[in-house]
Amino acid sequence: MKTRSILLVEDNAQDEMLMLLALNKVALANRIDVVRDGQQALDYLFAQGEYSARKPEDSPAVVLLDISLPRLSGLEVLEQLRASPITKLLPIVLLTSSDEEKDRLRGYEHGANSYVRKPLDFGAFAETVARLGVYWIATNEPPGGD
Repeated sequence: MKTRSILLVEDNAQDEMLMLLALNKVALANRIDVVRDGQQALDYLFAQGEYSARKPEDSPAVVLLDISLPRLSGLEVLEQLRASPITKLLPIVLLTSSDEEKDRLRGYEHGANSYVRKPLDFGAFAETVARLGVYWIATNEPPGGD
């Protein structure tokens, strides 16, 4: 069985670095691909633009999707992903610094599998990301038997 990647969609360089460190610390064998805005996320997942050589059916095991992104917000990306038969079942975890109830509700209404608030404390942030990685890669049973 092929090891599937993790797609991290994060525009904040510091948050990206902390997430990569936390995911690498738990020694997941999965490659972690990073894109930095909503349009890049769609291009990656639908194999368009700079990602046109990628096979769209070679989807990541999970998408860790920041809500506040340039060009297209995480919620706009989520809405487009759920509208496509290619990505409608793809596990998507929304990550945010926001504690706005309306963001959480919109995320779940648009089909997020999980909504995680980024802790402000570095240790708590790293632990949260590590647990996310372990759960979605080692524990979760995806559709299709992967």
